[in-house]
Amino acid sequence: MKDPFKADALAGKRILVSGGGSGLGREIARGFSEHGATVYICGRREALLTEAASEISGQTGGKVIGLGCNLRDPESVDAMVARIWEDGPLTGLINNAAANFIAPTKDLSPRGYEAIRSTVMDGNFYATLAVGKRWIDGKVRGSIVSNLVTWVWTGSAYVVPSAMAKTALHAMTMSLAVEWGPYGIRLNAVAPGPFPTEGAWEKLNPIPGVTVGATDPKTIPLRRFGQMHELQNLMTFLMSDGCDYLTGQTIAIDGAQHLAGPNTFAGLSELSDEQWGEAKDAIKAGSEREKAERTVPEKTGETK
Repeated sequence: MKDPFKADALAGKRILVSGGGSGLGREIARGFSEHGATVYICGRREALLTEAASEISGQTGGKVIGLGCNLRDPESVDAMVARIWEDGPLTGLINNAAANFIAPTKDLSPRGYEAIRSTVMDGNFYATLAVGKRWIDGKVRGSIVSNLVTWVWTGSAYVVPSAMAKTALHAMTMSLAVEWGPYGIRLNAVAPGPFPTEGAWEKLNPIPGVTVGATDPKTIPLRRFGQMHELQNLMTFLMSDGCDYLTGQTIAIDGAQHLAGPNTFAGLSELSDEQWGEAKDAIKAGSEREKAERTVPEKTGETK
């Protein structure tokens, strides 16, 4: 694969990737580091962050720093951003942190709903606000990119809290592009189609042999899943100095899947009660494993 960017395309950039220890966030962070950026990654599983930072830095030779943070807690977010500013201001923020799982909406608990909303909508807003306020106060130009889904245009059954929260970030992107444009702050978003990662696929495609539109490559006009370097290239472009006039946009990178129609989880209507039970058990097992790895407390001042 030929890299379309120079190795120093992001030299001098300082970028925070929320949820950067695993999944798409980790690969996005890797792409930035490969092109010369100093990269910060944050999340609640500090051992995972340390491992990811070491692995990426060892591969790229770049500076990658892992920072423990609970994005659901605005005090934790502000403390993390203040820590970063001790080294110097960021130039970019990637709102990548997410939580999601498939479930019939009628079976969702308030706690399950809050877990998704508080991470996707609240947490990414807290990060945007903490970084944006500092840029405005310091008269620093910056770029924010939120990692969304194509359901922001269509909605999606069986992932309703995620569809709602991601759509809120879509609205935030358009709104703050106008409000913060005079300060030289750009906001854009990307809406990836299926880019399989272990953590996400555990919760969105938990039953072996059962796929629906959103996770089925046959529904994509290009007839394949996305490749990580393609998403990395788009993110690198949006963080570079090559598109300063681009703001307020959400860009789909899904092989035209959402234009063909089957980009949601509507097909899960065909699942039996037994299959839903299998999915629930598999999702619960994955979630419990992740919770056991968390070392950042739920609220600032609490002990884990």
